[in-house]
Amino acid sequence: MSKLKQFQNILVEAFRGSNRDFTEGSIGTAVFLLSVPMIIEMLGESLFAVVDIFYVAKLGANAVAVIGITETVLVLIYAMAIGLSIGATATIARRIGEKQPEEAAKTAFHVIILGLIVSAVIGVIGVIFAPYFLKLIGAEADVITLGTVYARIMFGTNFVIVFLFLLNAIFRGAGDATVSMRVLWLANILNIMLAPIFIFYFDFGVTGAAIATSIGRGIGVIYAFAMLWSNRGRITIERKHCKFDPILLWNLVKISSSAVLQFTIGTASWIGLMKVVSNFGSEAVAGYTIGVRVIVFALLPSIGMSNAAATLVGQNLGAGKPERAEKSVWKAAFFNAIFLTTTGILFIIFARQIVSIFTNEPNVVNYATDTLRIVSYGFIFYAVGMVLESAFNGAGDTWTPTYLNFFVFWMFEIPLAYVLANNFGLKTHGVLWAITCAFSTLTVVSLIIFKRGKWKLKVV
Repeated sequence: MSKLKQFQNILVEAFRGSNRDFTEGSIGTAVFLLSVPMIIEMLGESLFAVVDIFYVAKLGANAVAVIGITETVLVLIYAMAIGLSIGATATIARRIGEKQPEEAAKTAFHVIILGLIVSAVIGVIGVIFAPYFLKLIGAEADVITLGTVYARIMFGTNFVIVFLFLLNAIFRGAGDATVSMRVLWLANILNIMLAPIFIFYFDFGVTGAAIATSIGRGIGVIYAFAMLWSNRGRITIERKHCKFDPILLWNLVKISSSAVLQFTIGTASWIGLMKVVSNFGSEAVAGYTIGVRVIVFALLPSIGMSNAAATLVGQNLGAGKPERAEKSVWKAAFFNAIFLTTTGILFIIFARQIVSIFTNEPNVVNYATDTLRIVSYGFIFYAVGMVLESAFNGAGDTWTPTYLNFFVFWMFEIPLAYVLANNFGLKTHGVLWAITCAFSTLTVVSLIIFKRGKWKLKVV
């Protein structure tokens, strides 16, 4: 009974926010306290991936294709935002581990400056060239006409995406995972409420989905900014921290640039895959999009646990405890493997029933079912691989995953997808098997490199 009570107390602490020093005490407890809010945070992010599709699927295959193809380009923005957030998390976690909260706050201010610059450049380019991006990916003429406004809104408001990642990365690096959780859930609740209103009531169609998502995320960002200046958490930005330091900004650029490149390489590979899929028509694109959205719904919580590993690695290396950092990674990988393997089995068994929630078009259902089943076969590899990649990034060793992403995704996955789909006549199945093979290969190679231990020597 005392153990049950202890578990309940830790669970409540995870939701309310913990003041513990994560470089001391039980590693399992530290992983749990950080993982729970981060998993729930990523569940919130994954809701963005399925809510819009749920509503937009009612508008037909072309409308779903608009979101799928636009998101394929938007992943480059996600890559930029995630790359910047990796630099933020790694640097802030290291300063917190070194017991330098003032330096962590200065870093957070410069992360915001970097985010403003990046989102402004992306917004201008995206709004101007939106229809050309859609055409480049392989969108049919009807899809381009239907989706240009949607794409321009999403590109033009990219700052809410960038800052949602960046501000939450600041909180995660400091160990304030519950703040990130609240930000995402606030944004999602608003999106769930507003999406049907703008899509159906105001009859904006697929454009309404972009409006609802941007408003929801925007209010979430405002809340995150308020918390960062509120003096209610582990990290607070005050006026004294807002003095511009070009050296600090440049250090952030250096560590973040390789992380941006890392995720640009990884996520841009999805553009190549979408290009192959688009050769088989809008129904194939729609089914593939729905299947991938459901997969993302499962993977994002798993990424939450990986983020916990990154925070623990950064803080423990900052505290001069590399062995504790490594043990934290293995613990997080074990938990993640259990979670994602169980999820994959459920997806394989109930794939058709799951995708039927989003559409009743027979061909689209078939494509989506195949996507969900084939990709799920590799979930146990993805679980371990995501934690290892986050561990490298949390240590500030962002170049190792960058090299791995380039060789595995661009030199192996995309050529394999093209050959299997066209030369071997597997069509979309070829793309799906290429995804499973590539991520499994990435995990095996990452495991070999991680065990060598050079990441423990990285200076941030």
